[in-house]
Parts: sequence; structure tokens; C-alpha cells
Amino acid sequence: MMKRNETLVWIIYDITEDKKRNKIAKVCKEKGLYRVQKSAFLGTINRNQLDELSIICDDIIDHESDSVYIFPMCNDDFKKVILLGQAFDKNLVTDEVKALFF
Repeated sequence: MMKRNETLVWIIYDITEDKKRNKIAKVCKEKGLYRVQKSAFLGTINRNQLDELSIICDDIIDHESDSVYIFPMCNDDFKKVILLGQAFDKNLVTDEVKALFF
């Protein structure tokens, strides 16, 4: 269950260099987000952590070739998410993420 000051977010990225991509993944994990695909994280985060994550990602990426998308979602919209096919990488998804969907 989300705490009052937390926001549910998706972080999705396309980063060309392995080293930078690994740094983004590491900071997402450090902020408590869960990997759901190789370049996608999901979880709840407070506003300060979200701002920090945004600043860190902005400092890491190459603005000419990389992209990071941060999508905040409210619970009502999240419950409307439609999963088709192999929506999550079963080797990466945790029970916490599964609990958000099922």
C-alpha cells in the first residue's frame, strides 16, 4: 500500500552506453523501485526521491542520444493498466510488483 506522500511511477529508458544504463538501473534500485523489464522500473517513491532521481538521471545521460521517461500514476489509473503477452520479465519481477497487479 502506498503511503500518503508517495507516488507510483514508471521509469522507462533507452540509453546507448552500458555503463550509463547500469548507473540508471542502480539508482532506480537504490530508490526502491522494482525492475519489471530490462529498461523499465516500477514502484512508489516520495517527491524528494523522485526529484533526486530525475536530477541524477539528467546528469548521467547523453542528451543527444539517450532518453529517460518518468511517468507518475495515480492508483486509479494504475488499476486500468492493461497487460498483454509477456508484460513483465518473469526473471526480474518481484512478488511486490506482482501484488500491485494481482
